[in-house]
Amino acid sequence: MMKLALGVVLPGLQEDWFILIPLKGAECWKECLKLLNISEASVSSRESKNLAQENCVDELLVWRRGILRPATTLRNVDILTESAQNCLGECRIESIDKEAASNLIPNICMPYNSAIYMPEAININPQPYLKALFFASENLAEELTASGYGGKEIYLHKMSVNRLLELGGEYNAVIICLGAKADMLPELSGKLPLRTCRGVIAHLQLPQDIRNEYGEHSPSILSDAWIAARGRHNLVIGSTWKWRSRNYSPSVSAEEASMALKELIPKVSAVYPHIQNWTFTEARAGVRAMPPKTPLGSLPLLGCVDDFVDGNYRCKYWLFGGLGSRGLLYHAWLGKILSQAVLSCNESLIPSELTSWRKLQ
Repeated sequence: MMKLALGVVLPGLQEDWFILIPLKGAECWKECLKLLNISEASVSSRESKNLAQENCVDELLVWRRGILRPATTLRNVDILTESAQNCLGECRIESIDKEAASNLIPNICMPYNSAIYMPEAININPQPYLKALFFASENLAEELTASGYGGKEIYLHKMSVNRLLELGGEYNAVIICLGAKADMLPELSGKLPLRTCRGVIAHLQLPQDIRNEYGEHSPSILSDAWIAARGRHNLVIGSTWKWRSRNYSPSVSAEEASMALKELIPKVSAVYPHIQNWTFTEARAGVRAMPPKTPLGSLPLLGCVDDFVDGNYRCKYWLFGGLGSRGLLYHAWLGKILSQAVLSCNESLIPSELTSWRKLQ
């Protein structure tokens, strides 16, 4: 029986509500929705079995409100119009004017009278989502065992590892998915072309005595900054970008929070002026693992890294990283092809564009 060791640090911002926009990549979008459905089903299954509360997810995984993207420059008008015309059949994109946008989000500001609306676009809360995926893995192992496929087990081991070689004797394969912290492992230090970027997001609440609440069914907003709507009186806005930061703490000081708000509020106000009435409650942060820029774009880093670890090539150590700010759009499809490569001990199953990063070393 193959054992897989996975080290997981949340990609991107901890406690962030990532905005997932299916502007391209039909297969990525399809695989992502598949995993989302599986994760939501796993939570429902555990709740129906009345399992202990500490094992359950106490937050919604997904907000299915859609997303509105208003044009903020003349150039945006052309780009958004083209996106609407060439949208995927799997995810509808509508080009709308100010009147239609105002029906969706009262008091929205549309300086160029143009926006695209993506009714199927969603917000994902990554921490509960990852927990739900682990529940789904446990459920699958139980179902396979009950169906006669014995020996299917899954365990979550929480342990500190100083070097990858510490895992070498116990596992058939080790998948490294540590986000921006991947190069903190001695074997990978200085060998990954990752660019670190710290981002801060802010949680806002509308005081009870103010009536300009966010619409109960209004979509989230994507602009120069974004608004993720968690309810009529709760919003999350983001995000800042601080390149080359090595501050991995999710905690945000009062000074850093103040600087983030000074950057974010004007950007949000440009499309949703009523944000000025909302009160700051807390800020959270995380570090993105940004991949290098290439002629093909900024592509994630996948592949076997045996040569970095012990010089041998046995398809034992694998990297899954550099997903950047679009990780939730890529993750399901990338995870699928990486797992196929790991189980087959065949790196050629991974598109060569995603393993070409080693040529940059």
